[in-house]
Amino acid sequence: MHTNNISPLTIYQNITVNLEKVIIGQSQAIRKLLAAFASGGHVLLEDLPGTGKTVLAKALAQSLLLSFQRIQFTPDLLPSDILGVSIFDPRNQNFRFHEGPVFTELLLADEINRASPRTQSALLEAMGEKQVSIEGKPHPLGELFFVIATQNPIEFHGTYPLPEAQMDRFAMRFSLGYVSAEEETAILTAQQQQTDSITACANQEDIQKLRQAVQSVRISEELKRYIVDLVGTTRTAKGVQMGASPRASLTLMKTAQALALFDGMAFVTPEHIQEIAVAVIAHRLKVDSQARFSGLSGESVVEEILHQVEVPV
Repeated sequence: MHTNNISPLTIYQNITVNLEKVIIGQSQAIRKLLAAFASGGHVLLEDLPGTGKTVLAKALAQSLLLSFQRIQFTPDLLPSDILGVSIFDPRNQNFRFHEGPVFTELLLADEINRASPRTQSALLEAMGEKQVSIEGKPHPLGELFFVIATQNPIEFHGTYPLPEAQMDRFAMRFSLGYVSAEEETAILTAQQQQTDSITACANQEDIQKLRQAVQSVRISEELKRYIVDLVGTTRTAKGVQMGASPRASLTLMKTAQALALFDGMAFVTPEHIQEIAVAVIAHRLKVDSQARFSGLSGESVVEEILHQVEVPV
């Protein structure tokens, strides 16, 4: 695979074509997923079972030649099941560390909200610092470490809501949702191919090139201020107990830069920020339980703010 002279935009397009072979009718979801990946963030997919989340994660790993691990979260899962354990070796009379599934490049954390809060928090440091501390000793993870977590809707039986600090570690949250009848028919036809038809279309060098290109997309001071105003308004919004942190502003800027690059542009426009704002900000808001009963959600708060805050010209 000789891709040295390939442009970052072509790298993105090649990955998209690859994923669309197996994930039919989800071009918006693929665009968001790749915006998070290209800007170095993690993704939370909130969806009902059977919407293709695992297939999407596997297809991305195969497209990019990334090592892949899947953890099925259950109520009895322990932090050591994720991070690994030290095992005593009687021959050498010392402890040897056995790496857990977190030591991979693409980690699928399936049904993350079915595990206890203690186990959920085992991923916090990994996602924030790209390292894990075991028995006080830091173990670095790979530079490309990327988490796709899935969660069942909160009303589902046996779920534990993710704590705010954990939510803040995800660059964005969105749903795949159900596709149209025509697309579902196409899925049945394509079922025989599945992920076996996926061949690698990018390597580590290409991924680094894509990530560097995202960082070099220009964003004006006015648009940076627009981002800060959007995120800042969540902190005083009616019915919101806790607004979004500065991490939301940073993520919104980086993912908007990725979208601009995907559109073949050298600079960010207000439309790029508006396109991704709900997916980046909504899951970080803690909505008052009283307001939630009245139908208020993080998504509706962000939608309202997008109408309120003046767009720079």
